[in-house]
Amino acid sequence: MNARKSIRPSAVLLMASVAIGALPAPAMAQQGASNGDIIVTARRRNESLNNVPITMTALTGDQLAAKGFADITSLADEVPNVTLEPSRGTNSTLSAFIRGVGQQDPVSGFEQGVGIYLDDVYLNRPQAAVLDIYDVERVEVLRGPQGTLYGRNTIGGAIKYVTKKIDDKLHLGLRGTYGSYDQADGVATISSPITKDGLIRASGTLARLTRGGFGRNLTTGLSNYNKDIWAGRGTIEVHGDKIFARLTGDYTHDMSNPRGGHREIPGQYSGAPVLANVFDTQAGLNSPKQDVKAWGWSLFLEAKPTEALTLRSITAFRKDDSASPIDFDATASQDVDVPAYYRNKQWSQELQVLYSKGRFNGMAGFYYLYATALTQFDVRLFTTLPGFTAYTDANIRTDTMAGFVNMSYDITDQISIEAGGRYTWDKRYAQILRQNYLGGGSPTFGGAGTPFGAPSTNFLGSASYTKFTPRVSLNWRPDPNNTIYASFSQGFKGGGFDPRGVGVNAPAGVSQGQFLSFRPEKVDSYEIGLKTRLFDRKLALNLAAFRMDYTDVQIPGSLACTVSGLPSFCGVVTNAGKARMQGVEAEARLKLGALSLNGSLGYIDAKYLQYITLIAGQPTDVAANRKVQNTPSWTGNASATYAIPVPAGSLDLSGGVSWKSTTYQFEIPNPYLDQPAYALFDASLVYRAPGGRWTLGVYGKNLADKRYKTSGYTYVAANPTTGALTYTAGGALIPTLGKEGVLTTYWGNPRQVFATATVNF
Repeated sequence: MNARKSIRPSAVLLMASVAIGALPAPAMAQQGASNGDIIVTARRRNESLNNVPITMTALTGDQLAAKGFADITSLADEVPNVTLEPSRGTNSTLSAFIRGVGQQDPVSGFEQGVGIYLDDVYLNRPQAAVLDIYDVERVEVLRGPQGTLYGRNTIGGAIKYVTKKIDDKLHLGLRGTYGSYDQADGVATISSPITKDGLIRASGTLARLTRGGFGRNLTTGLSNYNKDIWAGRGTIEVHGDKIFARLTGDYTHDMSNPRGGHREIPGQYSGAPVLANVFDTQAGLNSPKQDVKAWGWSLFLEAKPTEALTLRSITAFRKDDSASPIDFDATASQDVDVPAYYRNKQWSQELQVLYSKGRFNGMAGFYYLYATALTQFDVRLFTTLPGFTAYTDANIRTDTMAGFVNMSYDITDQISIEAGGRYTWDKRYAQILRQNYLGGGSPTFGGAGTPFGAPSTNFLGSASYTKFTPRVSLNWRPDPNNTIYASFSQGFKGGGFDPRGVGVNAPAGVSQGQFLSFRPEKVDSYEIGLKTRLFDRKLALNLAAFRMDYTDVQIPGSLACTVSGLPSFCGVVTNAGKARMQGVEAEARLKLGALSLNGSLGYIDAKYLQYITLIAGQPTDVAANRKVQNTPSWTGNASATYAIPVPAGSLDLSGGVSWKSTTYQFEIPNPYLDQPAYALFDASLVYRAPGGRWTLGVYGKNLADKRYKTSGYTYVAANPTTGALTYTAGGALIPTLGKEGVLTTYWGNPRQVFATATVNF
């Protein structure tokens, strides 16, 4: 049945929950009492967005709803120098880059470069991190290293997803959406005080999010790029005069079909054609069945023994399990087919002491994280050698502890200085097995293959890393409408072990541990900024200029190679050398009566200064031929909203455009994978009844139906220095892994039109 024509109703259900209650929690976003600025917690305390000496963007839940944002990847259309995408052949694994720093390889052993926080809880792995937007108070995007207050792996920045807090009245809210491709979403929320005095309060939310596919899998018959998610959240809050406690739990089950890629060249072995519809696929792998489950709980405790002193504890547990069939070659052939399991869990504990009196604000804390990440996958190369499979089993454990302090002092009413630092101790344990099988896949994925030869990697070991990351800033507020700041900050991302490395290929005299390991990377960031409110606060303008010196850059990847005389693939991780990112960012909001104008612009000059790789066994600097991936030089957006007078309620008409310049998917440019500059056009019409009791909105996304690539895979021959693709005498590309030739792309959402209604009681 055609995905555009089938109709599938969505259930709107209610979830009951029980409770603990609420002092206005420190993470709660709200409009400033008199100036309209958003209250944020970038420095772990309530502050007006205009006063924080950090380059950041904050969007409230109402603003996100007005824009029709579905999940956090939509933020990349709004925030300068930010790229957020689902990771290639997955639906809910996040690839995040801010100012040229990030990580798009989701296997265990590699850390994110952008920290994702759900209610102040750090999400250690990218799986299940494409968070759907519901029940949200606000989202904050902090750009630049946040190593002092947010720790390792916030080397590019941090994204904070903050859910709504419970007030002292009974509320029932329903939200329903129906649109193109049979999008049918339902969200139901109930919250209430449990005791008459409001001491104990509870809330529960249940969400059902569905959509048909943008295309079809011509091999399996499944819809492609569909959505099928259940999600829920329950919260208990306790609110006392000097004590606040919040216990919350959430669960997400993503049952969407696997995302099959689009071949950019005909199959070199099967002759599979290049399909006309980029959302169609011929990928044949459908085992294991795509399935992602993620859940967790957190307990936030806050006590205020005195007016000046605040004590906090944040305890959390999270777990996710993903089964993903990833068909690299996107054909029915069993050629570079990769069934994969990701199993992650983490415990974390954070303690904070805050002191604020007079001109002084100080914070000290301790953080601990215990996390395990298991990645298991086959690489099936059945066309290369009948039934040949390279199996990988990588179990990576992380123990990390950190102590941190951050202090600010108002030297005068206009000038303040801030200084802080964090000392991190990081230990990584790795157990990595690579084993070849013949006659079918590995037993882990139900294959009938038998072990062939000795393991090519059989490693058990550990490594420790320590790092001090400071931050200093000078803040000048000549008047309440202007903030000027200059800062220096440092961040680092932990080192580790390549889970796809081939130990038997280690040079003579080099141990497996040395061969598989890679060093931490570091960023030094220098920034100046201006936040100003002009023309009786009708114009809000934020400007920033930055430079980042990036060293020991980790470049993970894999390539075709020979292992014990057999064709296979090898993981390759390079601490490539040095990169420099420098640029400017601007965000503006102008209110002219019934007309509101918003815009942002980001420019970044991201460049490798040194990129050392082995060519013919010799270290070679290829920086002149490499690009910083997922980092367009220009990003921007512009939008306008006009409030149309109506007899009752309000009616807002909005339209806007976002754009990005050329984006390189990997460090080596590839004309088949890289995305030229493009623009996306959106529009909406939203009616709000008096008192906000109900709303009705119609939204259009990507109205010009622009086709744009977001990611891809490549295994074809190229010049090792320049990266230029090489061809046979007949003009065909040369496969390097398997026989089909892997040049596979994944695409951003096409035009979507949908209507959303909300009812609040």
